[in-house]
Amino acid sequence: MLVAALLVGASPLASSAATVPCETMLKDMRAAKASAKLGDADRAKVQDLEDKAVERCNADDDVRADQFLTQAITIIGK
Repeated sequence: MLVAALLVGASPLASSAATVPCETMLKDMRAAKASAKLGDADRAKVQDLEDKAVERCNADDDVRADQFLTQAITIIGK
């Protein structure tokens, strides 16, 4: 039981150490989006992911925000 408690307790620390502040990642994604040549479908996907990321970022959920922004950056990088 102690091992389980330690694993659960260490989990947030491990994920937050590897997380970039969502504000920083959002700024980088928006800069990449501004110079990208995207089709309408990809632009709509990126905008939807950006909207979700902003919502999560405002809720102080940087991990989820970064996941959405990583997906958007992947689309932009195609």
